[in-house]
Amino acid sequence: MADDEPLLWDLIDRLEAFNLAIIRHYVDLEVDMVAYPEDLGMQNGPMLSPSHFRRYIKPSYQRLMKPARDKGLIVHMHSDGHLHDLIDDIIEGGVDVINLQDLVNGIDWIAARFAGKTCVDLDIDRQQITPYGTPAQVDELLRSEIQKIGRREGGLILTFGLYPGTPVANVKALMDAMERYAFLA
Repeated sequence: MADDEPLLWDLIDRLEAFNLAIIRHYVDLEVDMVAYPEDLGMQNGPMLSPSHFRRYIKPSYQRLMKPARDKGLIVHMHSDGHLHDLIDDIIEGGVDVINLQDLVNGIDWIAARFAGKTCVDLDIDRQQITPYGTPAQVDELLRSEIQKIGRREGGLILTFGLYPGTPVANVKALMDAMERYAFLA
């Protein structure tokens, strides 16, 4: 992308054609939602510049999401990492549900951008509090996230990836908190 390699366009076209065939297949099966899994962010920002994203990736995403949008299907976009610089471009493609990491992006930022507007599929911390904190800290994290982000208008989904080394007591605290605060919003 940085040196505008002409073969890059051919690669993008091939990847798009491959993925578009899969998307059309699912649309023809009359599914309710089409998920677009991606990892565009790192810990402190996106993997590519917003200008490169807009030039090379965004138009392809919009074409890939169009069949689902045209059928009125829910468009779900997943991306790990810090997305502040790309989020507007991602949402403009017609995303109904955005999955993003909580602490990497910041709970307050997520709440300000999405609470009551766009459904958030919140990827609960698996780097700091759940593996290394106390059960009380895990409970407080969930309570805070649900309280700040959860709205009946817009919605909140909680997703947790359990990784080796996470204490069982913290997993229990997380599951208990999900039940305890499920109707807090």
